[in-house]
Amino acid sequence: MLAVHGAVAAGGPDAGVAWHYGDPTAEQRALARGGAVVDQSYLGVVTVTGPDRLTWLHSLTTQDVAALPPRTSTELLVLDPHGHVEHAVGLVDDGTTAWLLTETAPALAAWLDRMRFTLRVEVADVTDAWAALAEPVDAEGGEGEPVTWRDPWPRTAPGGTRYGAADDAHPGADRRWRIVLVPRERLVEEVRTRQAAGWPLVGTWASEAMRVEAWRPRTSHEVDDRTIPHELDWLRTAVHLNKGCYRGQETVARVHNLGRPPRRLVMLHLDGSGHLVPEVGAAVRLPAAAAPTAGGAEAAEAGRQVGRVTSVARHHELGPLALAVVKRSVPTDAVLLVDCDGGAVAAGQEVVVDGEGVTPDRPAARGPLTRGLGQHPMLGA
Repeated sequence: MLAVHGAVAAGGPDAGVAWHYGDPTAEQRALARGGAVVDQSYLGVVTVTGPDRLTWLHSLTTQDVAALPPRTSTELLVLDPHGHVEHAVGLVDDGTTAWLLTETAPALAAWLDRMRFTLRVEVADVTDAWAALAEPVDAEGGEGEPVTWRDPWPRTAPGGTRYGAADDAHPGADRRWRIVLVPRERLVEEVRTRQAAGWPLVGTWASEAMRVEAWRPRTSHEVDDRTIPHELDWLRTAVHLNKGCYRGQETVARVHNLGRPPRRLVMLHLDGSGHLVPEVGAAVRLPAAAAPTAGGAEAAEAGRQVGRVTSVARHHELGPLALAVVKRSVPTDAVLLVDCDGGAVAAGQEVVVDGEGVTPDRPAARGPLTRGLGQHPMLGA
C-alpha cells in the first residue's frame, strides 16, 4: 500500500507498510471511531497442520490450547529455559490448521520444525502468501470467513492473572482489534473493498498510538533478552498458570508465587512543551529530587539510568506518549526524565505493572518471606 498517494513509509519493525497517508491525526480519529483499516502486512504468518498440532503447541508454550475450539483466538508465548520471552504469538485454529501470527516468523518456524520429533505435525512459514489487515472490530471470524485473530488484550484469560488494572478499569478495555489474513496478491483489492464501505486506510502512526494508549506490549518493542512475561503484564492473556509443563515454566511459577519481577512496564506522559520526543531505546532516569533524602536504594539511583523507552507515540488527544521498562524499585509517583536529542524531557508515570510486583491471586505466604521481599500485602501490616 506504499503506492497509495500520500503514503509515508514506516521504518524499523514496520518497514514495508505506511507510517501514515498524509494526515495522521485524522487517521487516528477514524481508528478511534471504529471504522478504518490498517495495513499490517509486516506481520509474519506460520501455519501448523496435522492431527497433533494443538496438543503439540500446548506442550511447548505458555497457553492451554489442547482443546482450543475452532475460530477462537488466544495468545501464547515461547520462553527460553530461563523464562525469558523468545516469541509472542497470536493463535487461531480453523479446524484443520493452526495459524500463528508473530513478528519473529522465520525463527519461530525454524524452532518449531526442530521440535516436531515423531509427532504428526507440519510447520510452514507462509508469510509470503498471506498479508495481515487490522480492523477496529471486536469479533471473531465466522464460518466461511477469512482467518481472523481477535486480540484478547486486556481481558484476563482463564488460568491467567494480572499485575495491573482490573479488566474493566484498564485503558485497553474499549480497544477493539482484530487481524484478518488475506492472500497477499489480493491485499490491494481487500483494502479497496473496505474503502468503498467508508473505511479510510490509516498508517502505523495511528495504530501504534492506540496500542501505547492501551498498554499493549509488542515483541519487537517491549521485549529484550531479559524480559519475563510478568514485567509486561503478559500473564493476562498469554500465560496459563495451571497447565502442564513447558519450557520456562519454573521461572513463571517462581516469580508469581514467591518473587517479584525485577522490572515493570510503565506508560509515560511526556512533556511536549519543548517539542522534544525521545527515540526508542532512550534512557529513563530518576531525578535527584525524586530520591528520598534519607538515602537508601532509591537515593543511590538518583540521576542514573533506571530504564529505557520501548515505544514512542504521538496521540491525537493525549499528546506524546511512551512505554518504558524501568526497575521495579523506581517510586511509582516519581516524575522521571527521558533523554532526548537536545536535552531531557520530564515524564509522568501511569502505572501499568504494580510497583509491589504482586497479583491479586498470589498465594499467601506460609511463613516468613525471603529477606528483602517485605510483608505480603494480603497478610496485612
